Amino acid sequence: MQISKYSAPEFDPYGDARQTETDDGWRAPVAAAPLSAVLAIPGSKSLTNRELVLAALADGPSTLHAPLWSRDSELMIEGLRALGTRFERVPGHGGFGDDLRVTPADELLGSTTIDCGLAGTVMRFLPPVAALALGPTMFDGDEHARQRPMSGVIQGLQALGVDLDDDRRGTLPFTVHGTGAVGGGELVIDASASSQFVSALLLSAPRFERGLDLRHAGERVPSMPHIEMTVENLRARGVEVESPEPGRWIVAPGPIRAIDVDIEPDLSNAAPFLVAALVAGGSVTITGWPAETTQVGAQLAKILPLFGARVEVEGGRLTVHAPEGRDGRGIRGVDLDLSEAGELAPNLVALAALADEPSTITGIGHIRHHETDRLAALTAEINGLGGTVTELDDGLRIEPAPLHGGPWRAYADHRMATSGAIIGLAVPDVIVDDIATTGKTLPQFTGLWEQMLA
Repeated sequence: MQISKYSAPEFDPYGDARQTETDDGWRAPVAAAPLSAVLAIPGSKSLTNRELVLAALADGPSTLHAPLWSRDSELMIEGLRALGTRFERVPGHGGFGDDLRVTPADELLGSTTIDCGLAGTVMRFLPPVAALALGPTMFDGDEHARQRPMSGVIQGLQALGVDLDDDRRGTLPFTVHGTGAVGGGELVIDASASSQFVSALLLSAPRFERGLDLRHAGERVPSMPHIEMTVENLRARGVEVESPEPGRWIVAPGPIRAIDVDIEPDLSNAAPFLVAALVAGGSVTITGWPAETTQVGAQLAKILPLFGARVEVEGGRLTVHAPEGRDGRGIRGVDLDLSEAGELAPNLVALAALADEPSTITGIGHIRHHETDRLAALTAEINGLGGTVTELDDGLRIEPAPLHGGPWRAYADHRMATSGAIIGLAVPDVIVDDIATTGKTLPQFTGLWEQMLA
């Protein structure tokens, strides 16, 4: 069955935001009054794409309830379909599109090409799956995808005996010549460039003949909560996973159980809306907030109070209140290590650019290798609006400065686009050149933004 376009048909992904489009881009709306918004956010991209891989490798059909429908998840679906997985949309009740029934292939087959777009989860999670298929699978993606680090996955698979031809580039494009089996066993990789290198190998490891005993050798692994998410997803499907010491993971060979899964809202995609309460004043509530989660976005409940917010978590709802009486003024500066939550950095840097005090945000050198070089991009765009941002080896220094309107480049990066929207709440005439790039993980962004401001 052909899956339709990623934007859910019953939910207009642009809503009323067309009213703010210009020939040059999307004019970010200024907050005219303090906010009082209650919003639901679509499913987690990180959880959706992990569960898609596990469902495709499971011992029977699984159903994903309230999955994310976006470009990244669409690319994952299409990649798995190319290897033989079957998908069926079934009526859902989450408000952002259908649920998804996933039926594993009787036998994974290669002899195909997979378009990774700019999705790190696709370019990293699917090569080990392709190694379990019969026949060659060629991987490629968007232009910038060819610059994203892939060495941990490429060298890891090669060390496990997989025939992977990358012409020694260490990046896309490359071809995996699958033989239907991977021996597995002991493996050492350097995952300091991306935690996804570890997750990619762990997700397919139960299907390796000897499982996997994976060690990391190198500098600190960034975004460790994402690896913890992968481990929990595996264990929920009956896979035996141990981590006897930091930087080592042991996955036993065996079946991956077919289960039905409820996908949590994407807490990282909630970040721009929660940050907006500090910028515009008032409050923003996100519904469906899980009591326990492995998502890094949950750290917002502890991070935003450092900027001066008051945060309440109760009854499956998280509410961020601006400092009482400030109406968005008096945002505090922070000294923040975001090594475990680098994906939150762009939105938090945008918030820091509107603060009354200096901020230093570190532990984020690895985000130079995300959808774009986010450190360079944030520096260029904020300084282009009159800001004072200095790029550090491992982060950014943000000094208070009056900002003015002007163009904001998104660099085909969803989090750069939403960061421009945050600045635009307080600064008139900020024009984001490519707001549609939010469709990578949140096609409904502009509609939800307008709903929040209404």
